Amino acid sequence: MRVWFITGASRGFGALVAQRALDRGDAVVATARNPKAIVDRIGAHPDLLALALDVTRESEAVAAAQAAIDRFGRIDVLLNNAGFGLMGAVEEASREEIEAVFRTNVFGLLAVTRAILPHMRKARSGRILNISSIGGYRGSAGFGVYGATKFAVEALSEAMRAELNPLGIHVTAIEPGYFRTDFMDASSLKVSRIVIPDYSATAGRVRANAGTVNGAQPGDPDKLARVLVDFAGEPDPPVRLPLGADTVAAIEAKHASDAAIIARWREVALSTGF
Repeated sequence: MRVWFITGASRGFGALVAQRALDRGDAVVATARNPKAIVDRIGAHPDLLALALDVTRESEAVAAAQAAIDRFGRIDVLLNNAGFGLMGAVEEASREEIEAVFRTNVFGLLAVTRAILPHMRKARSGRILNISSIGGYRGSAGFGVYGATKFAVEALSEAMRAELNPLGIHVTAIEPGYFRTDFMDASSLKVSRIVIPDYSATAGRVRANAGTVNGAQPGDPDKLARVLVDFAGEPDPPVRLPLGADTVAAIEAKHASDAAIIARWREVALSTGF
């Protein structure tokens, strides 16, 4: 039996992974700002501990981590799932909107991870799964600020992997493409209030098409949940796990584009050395 600690567990990927982990006999510490929403979604279960946690409040993260240890004695898998999106051109995003999405997606992830790592280090074991995105590997118009938070998650995941592997703790950035969750709903995706007409052909087009995309995404969230629960037992997990044909295609396209840049600008790049 593994003990999971899942943020943002009242809906979306978090709720699906929590349910599947319980079904396979694992224990789950499921957290959300409203823990009643977790029980309403998943139901009561003897191995489910639903806790209130606003990831932007470090003291709540420390208290939740200790409550998990008090109840189950350890934390085997941390799934950093809490987060939300922001759609709009970079210039259209206000300071308040930018700070809010970074506060949850980056600083919240850091607060929870830092609260749980002392317990994992003491045990010399653990898995950290950080939900990134296709937007954490390549930037795109209309999602620049959101993508920046996920680029940060990728960098943190790579660094922590190097720091924690010698201690028996594995870290992986999970990179979903477009899945049929509520991510495109108003509950998970904020839209910049400012609209600048000059961006109508780029970020504006993304904003206009968002409604047609919602519900028609190619990814099956139930299959993703099954993959993640199985992946938690992988003995040699990779630093990143792309999920979805669209993510694979985006990564391959970026590799080809970067290779072309190096080929075109190799002499200039090398000219800066000794």
